[in-house]
Amino acid sequence: MAKLRIKWVKSSIGYPQDQKDTIRVLGLRKLQQTVEHEDQPSIRGMIRKVNHLVQVLPIRSPEPEASSEKSVGDRNKKVEETISETL
Repeated sequence: MAKLRIKWVKSSIGYPQDQKDTIRVLGLRKLQQTVEHEDQPSIRGMIRKVNHLVQVLPIRSPEPEASSEKSVGDRNKKVEETISETL
């Protein structure tokens, strides 16, 4: 499942208590702190409630890298091409 990186960028002073509580429930304790959460509807709802106080970035899961080694057949083909070029 995808993850979200949430950063608290604006102070909650002057905003209703329920928004301050939402910031705390998201795991944010200090301004400019960043936390990661699974991308779930409940987390999306909390973010929507305090979207004017936070910055949200999706985290991409690392894609499996293609093997840098070529198969034996590819190497043999290259050797055969090199030999035919030299003849």
